[in-house]
Amino acid sequence: MASSSKRPRPGASGATDPSAAAEAVPHVRVAVIGSGFGGLGAAVRLRRAGITDFVVLERADSVGGTWRDNSYPGCACDVPSHLYSFSFAPNPDWPRSFSGQPDIRAYLEKVATVFGLRPHLRFNTEVLEARWDEERTHWRIATSAGQWTADAVVSAAGPLADPQIPDLPGLSTFPGKVFHSSRWDHDYDLTGKRVAMVGTGASAAQIIPSIQPKAGKLTVFQRTPAWVLPRRDREITQLEKWLHGRLPVTAKIRRGTLFALRELQVDAFVRRPGLLRFVQQLAERHIAQGVADPALRAKLTPDYRIGCKRILLSNTYYPALAAANTEVVSAGLRELRGSTLVAADGSEHEVDAIVFGTGFHVTDMPIGARVFGANGTSLAEEWKDGMEALRGSTVHGFPNLFFVIGPNTGLGNSSMILMIESQLNYMIDALTALDSVGAAAMQPTVRAQRQWNLELQHRMDRTVWTTGGCLSWYLDPNGKNTVLWPGSTTSFRRATRRVDLGEYELIMRTAPTAARTVQEATA
Repeated sequence: MASSSKRPRPGASGATDPSAAAEAVPHVRVAVIGSGFGGLGAAVRLRRAGITDFVVLERADSVGGTWRDNSYPGCACDVPSHLYSFSFAPNPDWPRSFSGQPDIRAYLEKVATVFGLRPHLRFNTEVLEARWDEERTHWRIATSAGQWTADAVVSAAGPLADPQIPDLPGLSTFPGKVFHSSRWDHDYDLTGKRVAMVGTGASAAQIIPSIQPKAGKLTVFQRTPAWVLPRRDREITQLEKWLHGRLPVTAKIRRGTLFALRELQVDAFVRRPGLLRFVQQLAERHIAQGVADPALRAKLTPDYRIGCKRILLSNTYYPALAAANTEVVSAGLRELRGSTLVAADGSEHEVDAIVFGTGFHVTDMPIGARVFGANGTSLAEEWKDGMEALRGSTVHGFPNLFFVIGPNTGLGNSSMILMIESQLNYMIDALTALDSVGAAAMQPTVRAQRQWNLELQHRMDRTVWTTGGCLSWYLDPNGKNTVLWPGSTTSFRRATRRVDLGEYELIMRTAPTAARTVQEATA
């Protein structure tokens, strides 16, 4: 893709003619933020729709998103491989039924190459601010590598992008090593060290069995235990790979079967949580098989209904917690005094290193503080009482801003790639609709956005995430679930198949578009 060879730095001076300065800023039809599954998927769909005038702005130096950032020991997906891939880019060569982080990252690198996305990628380009220019009806974007303008912005930064570390007294003066699970320090050797694992979520359930054999002592701080089910993982045979490669229909059947099984589970999560009783019995049996000590077993048994918090999959988690060099502290971490960690129950623990498996900024996505809408208000301010969007994709007051994995699009039991592809359908249909009616931009009406979210939260009242008796990272500080979708992926696909212009305000162009200095790439 041809582009201006010289891009001005944000705030760079030297141009005395304002119009000349404006012309020096590259303009594209679409700017995509992030190059994980959402960003790369958006790029593929844009090219397939004939929109080649776009860039993908990535703050890191390679693609992959959360599968680039999370490289901790044991990192793997808890969704079957053949369902955790794009429908338009099947991979017959998955090595295991549940693939590890290196294989998923390699898959995304391959997607970027095979679909011709690399000319559109801008690495080491962190979006610092995106501001809607009402006069020119486009977005002005300041990045760490220069400025851009764009007719539309696709935010694919994702909810699992920015780690969350609690602000604990004494943490800044801890003399040992500290890092978050998504920022793993591979140069630090844990062998023989006294290691604290803070948190017992999905990442911790993979990290703990991986580091327990080498740690001198492993202290696990558990605020709330999780329900854990066996992980039915195995190596995929060469015959299976050969069949999927030579007869693609076999891979489609496999994917379709996995999809159908998970769609059948949805009703138990969103309408009839009582149906999960049998699943909870399986989890209780799994604890009994993995932990012989009744006192430890009691610590690890949740007091809420299974499914209320994310269900973990592991065959090695319980044996690692029951190991002689592991101590489970059934309380959160309260403060640090030098190298001494003090739990909420008052117990003290000397450690050399701390690994935080404390999740991400999910209900307060940091990108929100960097995006400013039509009235100059940030998205973070707009969402101060809770995130919400129309169909998880667009927000009133922020014209031509499209989310991939937006509010209430998360899943508790299936593949997020299914939701991503639905939102990409919606985004492409919206851009096509703008062209067909000759409008410059669109934003949802207040009424449409409000009605969608009222109905969504009404359905949420029946789900296990609301009725299961737990506090989870799905809930914002007001106790509102702004993360998950209370329905099947099929119902979300229907809801986002087409853009209903009756739900939108159309904005006509009020000023000539700035000259484009980024030409359309050749197909």
